[in-house]
Amino acid sequence: MVTAIQRGGESFDSLFKRFRKKVQEEKVLSEYRRHRFYEKPSQVRKRKAAKKLSKSRRTTRKMQQRFSR
Repeated sequence: MVTAIQRGGESFDSLFKRFRKKVQEEKVLSEYRRHRFYEKPSQVRKRKAAKKLSKSRRTTRKMQQRFSR
């Protein structure tokens, strides 16, 4: 669970900003969105495979750009 304790003399805005940053770092919202609806195991495998493929293509493209100079 994410917590942000108010420091001495800290405004609510800066406290809220720190809290939002911690939530973003711990990926709380993305986990919530992913678990909001049931995802079949086959869909999970498909999503992971697609992510892996796109990452592979992206790195290949970057390497080609780097060496084609």
